[in-house]
Amino acid sequence: MTVKIVADTTSDLPSEVAKELGITVVSLYVHFGTDSYRNGVDMTTDQFYDKLVRSKILPTTSVPSSATFAQAYDKLAGETDEIMVITISHKLSATYESAMQAIDQMKKKCRVELVDSQWALMVLGLIVIAAAKAANSGASLDEVVALTKENIRRADMRIAFDTLEYLRRGGRIGKAQAFFGSLLKVNPILTIKDGETYPVARERSRAKAIDHLHDFAASFSHIDEMAVEHATTPDEADGLVKRLGAKFPKERIYRSKVSPVIGAHVGPRVLEVAVLGDK
Repeated sequence: MTVKIVADTTSDLPSEVAKELGITVVSLYVHFGTDSYRNGVDMTTDQFYDKLVRSKILPTTSVPSSATFAQAYDKLAGETDEIMVITISHKLSATYESAMQAIDQMKKKCRVELVDSQWALMVLGLIVIAAAKAANSGASLDEVVALTKENIRRADMRIAFDTLEYLRRGGRIGKAQAFFGSLLKVNPILTIKDGETYPVARERSRAKAIDHLHDFAASFSHIDEMAVEHATTPDEADGLVKRLGAKFPKERIYRSKVSPVIGAHVGPRVLEVAVLGDK
């Protein structure tokens, strides 16, 4: 039987990609006051960012219950006897813990392996995509787990911000706190390191920040997968994809939008490039 892959919505996987590869995606929640929305289900990404900009209420987020994960596992257990779950970094979210607790709540017998990706956004998405491609090619669960752990080390990303205020308010600023307070007109570039946000550089203009993303991706000697994602700036994403086409076939570059749960913490004008490959 084919290994089935489960991810969460912080992977920012395009819905058509998840469907094509047979990936089950479990939704986190975003809340505006007492109103709750399942990420990617009850509210579109565009609707979320429109509300984020207009609302005086700062959105909060929450993880799926263990029962929700257990329900997903049980459904897949009717199709396979091996499931692999890949989640957002446990330092950024309690999703990993919820997914782990769900294993003991399953009603059906099935082997479930859980991996903390130590990432989020489309860099996590690329790791999930690689796992699903391997599983669909006939790899065993142990082989998919080993591949995923190796890809976690081979993956990297850069994300350009115009403000770190959303990260600060949401408590996800991590090591990037060192950048906060002196960035009134500076564009910070962050990554994720050891499972939490980490500062990389400060650029004096948006154009220089986008150059930084391009140069980072172009520095890889070998690339398996690449993704570019944005929140509310599709033209910037289009331009970056076009430039990166000189390094990697642009028709193979995944395009994604930063999902509401991530958007609640990063804000509306972020741009990210993610790479799975070797320097």
